[in-house]
Order: sequence, then C-alpha cells, then structure tokens
Amino acid sequence: MENKSNNSGLKAAVVVLALLFLGSVGYIFKLNSDNKETVTTLTTEKNTLSEELKAKIAEYDTMIADNTALKDELQAEQAKMVALLEQVEKSKGDAAAMAKYKNEYFRLKREMDNLVAENKILKEQNVALTSSLDSTNVVLSDAKKFNDTLLTQNESLTKTVEKGSKLAVLNLKVLAVKQRSSGKQIETDKASRADVLKVSFLIAENQIAKTGAREYYVQIIDSKNNILGEKKTIPAGDKTLTYSFISTVKYENKTVQVNEEVPGKDFAKGTYFVNVFDKNAELVSKTSFELK
Repeated sequence: MENKSNNSGLKAAVVVLALLFLGSVGYIFKLNSDNKETVTTLTTEKNTLSEELKAKIAEYDTMIADNTALKDELQAEQAKMVALLEQVEKSKGDAAAMAKYKNEYFRLKREMDNLVAENKILKEQNVALTSSLDSTNVVLSDAKKFNDTLLTQNESLTKTVEKGSKLAVLNLKVLAVKQRSSGKQIETDKASRADVLKVSFLIAENQIAKTGAREYYVQIIDSKNNILGEKKTIPAGDKTLTYSFISTVKYENKTVQVNEEVPGKDFAKGTYFVNVFDKNAELVSKTSFELK
C-alpha cells in the first residue's frame, strides 16, 4: 500500500512538472514571436519613413529650381529633412526612436505644406503680374492710335500697375522662447516659461514695386483677446487699428527677411492670433500659434 501511494505521488509530481515545462515553453515561444513581430513592424516603419523623407526631399529640389523668392527658406527646410533621413537610416529601429523621428517628420511636413501654399501664391501673383504687364504694353500701343480713349486707358493701366506692385508678405511665423541670462534663447510652447515672442516674415521680391521704407503694423492678440506689446493705434477708415509694434523695412525690390521680438511675461495659455497690416491698415498676412 505504501509503495502504491509513493508511486501515485511520484506520477502526480511528474505530471505537474510536465505541465509547468510545457507552460514555460509556450510562454517563451509567445515572447519570441511577439518580439519578432515588433522588430518586423519597426523595420517596416523605418523603411516607410525613409521613403517618405526621400520623396519630400525630391519635392524640395523641384520647388527650389522653380522659385527664387523662397529659395533660402526652401533650402533650409530641405536640409532639416536630409538631416532627419540620416538619423533614421542610422537608427537601430527601437520604438522610442521611431516615435521621435515620426513626430519630427510630421512637424517638418507641416512646414513644407505651408511653403508649398506660399509657393503657389507667388506663382499665381507672377502669372497675374506678367499678364498685367503684357496688357500694359498692348494698351500703350493702342493709346497712340486712339487718342480719344487715352485718358480712360491710362486710368485703367494705373490701377493694374498699382495692384501688381503690392508686396506679398509670406511665411509669417511666431516662436515663444525663454531668454537666458547668457543671451541664449530656448524655444518653448509653455506659457509659464515664455518671456519673448519672436515674430518673423518674408517680404517677397517684386521688380515693379517702389523702393524705399515700408512700414508694417503687427498685431498680437492673446487667448483672452488682449493685444500685446505697445498697444498704439492708427486710423483705419472710420475705425482705429491697435497694434503691438511697427516694423520698418528698407525695401529694394529684393526679398527681405524681417525678424522682430516682443518681450513679455505671464503669457496666457491658449491660442494666439497674429495679424500683419500695411500702411493703409490693410491685412496682408495672418497666422496663429498656441501656448500650453
């Protein structure tokens, strides 16, 4: 009886050990399988991101070849894409790194979308300007033959040239930064850390525009509908325009990069709106940004 009891206990122990062994083997197999799937997924994501970056870099080549007004801006953004591609191709494909690279890619893609839109506006303006100049030549030629209508034609011509000579304000951007005592500025999206707003925009090349000083009135409105900065006003028809600061630019028919800073403190959280007006208080550009 005692031997039978010992045998039964031994068999039970063997069964338990066998089940534990099989369970361990199954668990190890699943971990190995999951790990292989993760590696495969990350490799696929890395290859896909690399191809998308190469495609965007090629698109920049095309835009740079077709555009002189935004050439420097386009080349700078393309260089960021190239640098990111190098990082992606050198990476070993861990999940944290891939998430970081994808976020940077989407940020650069948004910047590219903005430049594409601005590039389209410039092309449309150039087409309109060329058409206006062609029309001008025709009108001047016909004016010699039709003296009775010369005054009317000249008035129409003046309006066309005035419209074509307007300057395009492009690539309006605002960055919030933290000013260090050393003078170094660190970009931030936190309202509590920001103490300077950096405003930048481009004034596009226009060969028929008049040269000389140009004034632009920049208006920054915070999430509480307060206007930041100097809060001075100018007449705007039967109303007044309150602005944050004036930017005076010396224009010589070439593309001009404008950079200004607005110091402040206790910035409110939320969405900020930025508007740029010309000397006639006409809105020429606008954008928005958010502080968390």
